[in-house]
Amino acid sequence: MDDTVDDKSARTALFEEHRPHLRAVAYRMLGSLSEAEDAVQEAWLRYDRADTARVENLGGWLTTVVSRLCLNLLRARALRRDEPLEPAGPGDEPRPPRIPDPLLRREDVADPEQEVLLADSVGLALMVVMESLSPGERVAFVLHDLFSVPFDEIAPLIERTAAATRQLASRARRKVQKQAPAPDPDPGRRRLVVDAFFAAARNGDLDALVAVLDPDVVLRSDGGTAMARHTVVLSGASVVAGQAVLWGTLSPFARPALVNGTAGAVVIGDNGRALSVMAFAVVDGAIVSIDVLTDPERLAALDLSDFRDA
Repeated sequence: MDDTVDDKSARTALFEEHRPHLRAVAYRMLGSLSEAEDAVQEAWLRYDRADTARVENLGGWLTTVVSRLCLNLLRARALRRDEPLEPAGPGDEPRPPRIPDPLLRREDVADPEQEVLLADSVGLALMVVMESLSPGERVAFVLHDLFSVPFDEIAPLIERTAAATRQLASRARRKVQKQAPAPDPDPGRRRLVVDAFFAAARNGDLDALVAVLDPDVVLRSDGGTAMARHTVVLSGASVVAGQAVLWGTLSPFARPALVNGTAGAVVIGDNGRALSVMAFAVVDGAIVSIDVLTDPERLAALDLSDFRDA
């Protein structure tokens, strides 16, 4: 009896060692914290029922289990939205933006658990671009480019050859590099640019706004299914600056935040209700993208107590 309990405890401890890695994989695959937790929990149940005594690489085995669960969720999600399971063709209309669940914390508050999730600095802009990938592209890109899993190990998972899997990851990589360039490495510089953006918006200074925006800046806003008319994509410095001026009255309510590890803001109204989460990608001292979550249901589900007290 004691041996059984000890064995159960040892197996549980082994799984818990891998849980942070599995959560990081699932979050990047799904862009949803709740779905990522569900996938990891289902992986635990499968592990608990499986005989893994002969598994030489338990971490790899668990990563495969979680990845397969995530792939099934991505395929089901695509079917619900009537989206293609395969990559979109060059003439296809772009899908409306879906802003993934943001990881939020105040800049002066450490969060070791979140640091594990963001170990390789996957900003929200990159996560947004990954939402446009097909399920196969996303799995291949995440596993190979972010977690260094060999193509011949990914191929059986997505039912492709290793060569075809390599092509999927390459196609995904080109999309990501084009739409989500690597941000400035200096967090202080990123914050200065974002603060300048809000100061210019607050003052209604179009010239100052254009000065901190890249000429080809992209603004993506996700208002959720209940607010489809507010789910928009705008591009160009003058267009985005004009939109920012309209937000000027909200600028005083913007609380500085780290959104997926980079400079952003949480906007909370006088009544304490969250109005938006804003993530900024800054490259070479200019804002190249702004991702805004305004979906009331998803905002209500976020824990923003640290920002309300700020």
